Amino acid sequence: MNDSTPDRNYWRSLEQLAGSDEYRRFAEAEFPAEADQSADAVSRRRFLQLMGASVALAGLTGCRWPQEKIVPFAARPEGVTPGTTRRFATSMELAGAVSPLLVTSYDGRPIKVEGNPDHPLSRGAANLFAQAGLLELYDPDRSRKPRRREGGAAADRGWDEALAGIAGRFEDARADRGRGLAVLTESSSSPTTARLRARLRRELPEVFWCEYEPLSRDEEREGLRAACGRPLLPRPRLADARTIFCLDADLLGDHPAALRNARDFAEGRRAEQGWMNRLYAVESTFSLTGAMADHRWAAAWSAMPRLALHLAACLFVECGVVLPQGAAALRPLLETAAHDPGRPDWLTAAARDLAAHRGRCLIAAGARQPAWVHALVHLCNDALGNVGRTVDYAEDPDAGRPAHAEALADLAARLRDGRVETLLVLGGNPAYDAPADLDFAGALAAAPFSARLGAYDDETSRHCRWHLPRAHFLESWADVRDADGRYGVTQPLIAPLHGGLTPAEALGLLLDGERRSAHDLVRETARGLLGDGPGFAGAWRRLLHDGFAVVGEDLGVVPALAGRSLTAAVREGAAAAAPGLGPDSLEIVFTPDPSLLDGRFANNAWLQELPDAMTKLAWDNAALVAPATADALGLAHGDVVTLTLDGRTLEAPVYLLPGQAPWSVALSLGHGRSAAGKVGNGTGCDAYRLRTTAAFAGATALGVTRTGRRRELATTQDHFAMDKVGDREREARSRTLVMEGDLAEWRRDPGFAEHRQHHPELKSLWKERDYAGHKWGMTVDLNSCIGCNACIVACQAENNIPVVGKKQVNEGREMHWLRLDRYFQGDPAEPRVVQQPVACVHCELAPCEQVCPVGATMHSEEGLNMMAYNRCVGTRYCSNNCPYKVRRFNFFNYNKDPDPLRDLMHNPEVTLRARGVMEKCTYCVQRIESAKIAAKNEGRPLRDGEITTACQQTCPTQAIVFGDLNDPDSRVAGLRADDRAYAMLAEMNLKPRTAYLARLRNPNPELAETSGHEAGHAAH
Repeated sequence: MNDSTPDRNYWRSLEQLAGSDEYRRFAEAEFPAEADQSADAVSRRRFLQLMGASVALAGLTGCRWPQEKIVPFAARPEGVTPGTTRRFATSMELAGAVSPLLVTSYDGRPIKVEGNPDHPLSRGAANLFAQAGLLELYDPDRSRKPRRREGGAAADRGWDEALAGIAGRFEDARADRGRGLAVLTESSSSPTTARLRARLRRELPEVFWCEYEPLSRDEEREGLRAACGRPLLPRPRLADARTIFCLDADLLGDHPAALRNARDFAEGRRAEQGWMNRLYAVESTFSLTGAMADHRWAAAWSAMPRLALHLAACLFVECGVVLPQGAAALRPLLETAAHDPGRPDWLTAAARDLAAHRGRCLIAAGARQPAWVHALVHLCNDALGNVGRTVDYAEDPDAGRPAHAEALADLAARLRDGRVETLLVLGGNPAYDAPADLDFAGALAAAPFSARLGAYDDETSRHCRWHLPRAHFLESWADVRDADGRYGVTQPLIAPLHGGLTPAEALGLLLDGERRSAHDLVRETARGLLGDGPGFAGAWRRLLHDGFAVVGEDLGVVPALAGRSLTAAVREGAAAAAPGLGPDSLEIVFTPDPSLLDGRFANNAWLQELPDAMTKLAWDNAALVAPATADALGLAHGDVVTLTLDGRTLEAPVYLLPGQAPWSVALSLGHGRSAAGKVGNGTGCDAYRLRTTAAFAGATALGVTRTGRRRELATTQDHFAMDKVGDREREARSRTLVMEGDLAEWRRDPGFAEHRQHHPELKSLWKERDYAGHKWGMTVDLNSCIGCNACIVACQAENNIPVVGKKQVNEGREMHWLRLDRYFQGDPAEPRVVQQPVACVHCELAPCEQVCPVGATMHSEEGLNMMAYNRCVGTRYCSNNCPYKVRRFNFFNYNKDPDPLRDLMHNPEVTLRARGVMEKCTYCVQRIESAKIAAKNEGRPLRDGEITTACQQTCPTQAIVFGDLNDPDSRVAGLRADDRAYAMLAEMNLKPRTAYLARLRNPNPELAETSGHEAGHAAH
């Protein structure tokens, strides 16, 4: 940047901000340390463990259809051409949330997962969990055979023996009307599962049914029960919301409808439409939503309920919002809160903004907040006229079930009391992720007979009599209900690799004493929903083709206010005083891991190595602490501390995170596994050891003591920095990396992005070529990018990018072709954040091409910067000369000794690279060529938007656009001409083909000074 004012500087890490020696040593090195083949080098065995995709698979040819047969290509099925791809609509269900998908199959093997473009919930986007589901399919650690445990010994058994033994036990339970039988399941929206559960309760009325998810949203559900008289599920509608206030709510990250929320939010950020939404976020630790906020305040998690009450007081007492008649009894409480001297001033300005946009605003509370806060938030939305406009509600299909933690505690008590003789566990891993005070692993041991269906022989299966392999969603028949009530189908793309069962098949075995195919069970359900008439066959085929269908009426309802129960809930919750926090009594907040979620993805190497969007941690979790809090406690980054809560202890490394709330410690769940598999065992620390039923979301009175030890954390935040230090620091500070401004400034000067790129007239030393045909280019809109990381996993799957492991990441050798640079700006206590995806920008005057001694990197006739791998001799001159630091050197031969079984996961249209070559983004040239061939065969020109790169295709906000710059009507050409468009490092005259669109913020004028915003933030 051209200005040296401290609060205008962007910085990646506290080490860079302080100019530490450690940062300088890493940043000034052009290359990571040299690789060798010592004992520490990555062995083939370790590589196979990391890849998680080299299992010996049998019978993997053809695509699975209802007849449930697979046909080898030695006898080619009719209508199938070897070497071609086909795409199938399916769905992935994760903790009850549905992701509509479109999966590419090559010769009968799935190779790429994408979003279903026709489904309103995703509109073609897919999150990182769906993208990485492909790796899980081919994981060698997945269970292959049923396993029986007896007297401490475990042995594999055949399917016939396993099913016969379990069916016999179920027959005894059926004879006794289900007495002594318990079923423990994950959350599921499946109508087939619901139908079988209803039948189970009719035929076996004594059965105990328990549903448990470690990341449940029960508080939200119960809060709406208090507010509306019945349990409901909220559905935010962000597209029309002008003002959004998030109270510990990550609508763009961990919400069940995050993909739709992100798309709607991004559409509201397009200032060209004449208006732009404004986002407020109050949270204890950085989330994707907080990083995108126009105003963000770091506040303790335990202070959120009091802030919710203060916000309501501002609205109903000071801003003139009329309190609904059913809640009139709350006025004395609200008037008292309005005069509370501890109320922050910024809440009043935010409340005025909400009141000024009645019917076009939204208030959201996070799942970690108590039920009365959700009831109060609903009251505010109702009074503001938002219900039915920016938020509506769906009936809860499981209205009668108890809260998850409560149900699991009941089951644990029944197991210990001997009231459960036969237990069937369908998925989940409660022996690992149940509240620590339940000791659910010990309770499992008390069951005389237990059978568990799971993808892995994990912590829970190791405490059960029988373990049964579970079919992966890409090899299963199932059905789902999405957040809007649409009926969807999960259909297999491949036969079950290890003969796995689905939960519906296990329930069918329990009910009928024999195994029925999941296809038949799902088809029965569909017949009842789609209509059992002559048109069913066509409707069924259409369902399989589209992946979803609208069945019955929309589940959305506009609830009536239940004043009495709402008033009671708010009064009771608000009566509790906010706990005091300090150096002797901190709070801890348990958060879902951005990559591993609740731990179910711990054995997925793609997700383990994916740097977290905010911390840039890979292969680890850590206790996130504010820098000022760490200073007060005498802690440094990487120190190992002992966390003590209610007599339970856990050791964890410390990570200093700017923007973390004072005296608040955030710790993500999902690490510290002991039976995840070869990849996931032993990574990070197990936060579940501190989590109890009383401290399910978080707790206060946390003790933190130093151990005197340190742990090296694999963090990529200072890797591949473009803003070097040392002798080049002054030059680096004049470089244009990130460009942003305020909405008011953009309206005054729409061309501010161009005007800020101060550099003399640029003249080229090289002859520039003209492109008569295609001229490919890309734009990335920083105003839309939320940093969700889905693009990185999509690129990895599409381009056969290997993982390297924690040790190699620490050496700066990660292989991702696309990285997400996260920049902080301003005060470390309340910083702003900008996310910037960076890959090869395909410079027109590429400096890498000028120094390659063997011509391995070159320009194509369409302007792509290409790599000829068989020419590359590994000098790495190109990487040294690349100012964007986007080229990756393959230090080890991760594709040594080709294994045809491992290669089933690989995209056959992308080369597998060997050791000693440079590799990088190619704009998915394989997709470009495939589309060109298809257009040529059809005798037509390419259409704009016909080619989508992997990162573009999966982006939920459409921040990435690719196309032909020679087509003046193309979307990418139009965006390149936008007044927010700028070229990164334009002053170097490289003429990159990727342009960025500057980020715009929309601060509240009343809060501009207090939030640190200034008109005209300079470039870096």
